[in-house]
This record gives sequence, structure tokens and C-alpha cells, in this order.
Amino acid sequence: MAEKNERPIKIVAENRKARFNYAIEDTIETGIALTGTEVKSIRNGKTTIAESYADTKDGEIWLINANIPEYLQANRFNHEPKRPRKLLLHRKQINKLMGAVDRDGMTLIPLKLYFNERGRAKLLLAVAKGKKLHDKRESEKKRDWGREKGRLLRARG
Repeated sequence: MAEKNERPIKIVAENRKARFNYAIEDTIETGIALTGTEVKSIRNGKTTIAESYADTKDGEIWLINANIPEYLQANRFNHEPKRPRKLLLHRKQINKLMGAVDRDGMTLIPLKLYFNERGRAKLLLAVAKGKKLHDKRESEKKRDWGREKGRLLRARG
């Protein structure tokens, strides 16, 4: 039987500060409604989602403030770099996320933008709660202690 030519998952953009600034409660994989020039631009790898977030509007969830730069070869058919983009979810998932945001004071933060095995652009969306300053200090202490412990164990044996 012939093997299928499957591509590995290619991470295009990652929000590295999200895990430091927010306490992640739950994650969900979503699709994104993109134009052709946006997909080509994402494949070039210059996309940033660091300052973006997701918001609910008219019973749908939208990705706000994600920067997908213009595709240079597209000339007049180009897209707007920071336009809101619709996230593709099932109705039950949308209702669950909207309930968490409204009821619990949570926020929706994108963690990763990637292409899955089938070549589709996906977004890993997190339901998160903002950390206070003392929580951030605590997580920094844990991270530093983990590094120091690793150094001590390597030096010892």
C-alpha cells in the first residue's frame, strides 16, 4: 500500500509571553477564515500574534490585532494586515467559550499559529485569566530554580 505524503506540523507564529502573562485554563484548536494572499504571507513566516486576542461579536469569535503582513507579489489584490479574522468553530464550542468569557472573567488568547498535517492554517486558542504581579514573580522564581537545579545536577554528576 502506498504511503501518504504527510507534512509535519509547521509552527509559523507563537505567543511566547502568553504563558507568563496569563494562567492558561483550557486550549482549543480553531480554523481561521483567510484570503489567498494571507495564506501565502503566513507561509513566508513573518506573522505576529504576540499582541493579538480573540473577541466575541454577533455570536461569532474573531481574531483581533493579529499582524499578517501584505504579500508583496499580490499588488492590488492584497489584504489589510491587521483586519479582524473570523475563527472557525462549532456552535457548541463558541457557546462554551462565550460563556467562559462572560461569566468567569476569562479572556481568549492565541498561543500558536501553525499549519497542520493537511496544510490547513490552524490557531491554538487558550481560555486564560490574567496573572497578577505576584503570580508572575512566583512563576519566574520557579523557572529560575528549575534552571539552577539542572545546573547543579549536571555539575554534580
